[in-house]
Amino acid sequence: MHRALCRVFNPGILAQKGSLFLTRPTLGHYTANRGELVETAQDYFTALAQHRIVPEIGQRYPLADVQQAHRDLESRKTTGSTVLIP
Repeated sequence: MHRALCRVFNPGILAQKGSLFLTRPTLGHYTANRGELVETAQDYFTALAQHRIVPEIGQRYPLADVQQAHRDLESRKTTGSTVLIP
């Protein structure tokens, strides 16, 4: 869901519509230990290399603007991936 929509969406409506729900999963729910984390990361990077996954790059910053990139990330002004260009 787009972040702006999440700010105005009332999750209580889901219950009124019939046992619908939303989640905000975290990595810890999918990897129980370091071995699983490494295996999952390897699967992800393999899929990237094979172009089965195409990341959404929302913004790019020159490395010299890393402070602005961090400010934008912290203030939720970014969407998708943020890339720093050396």
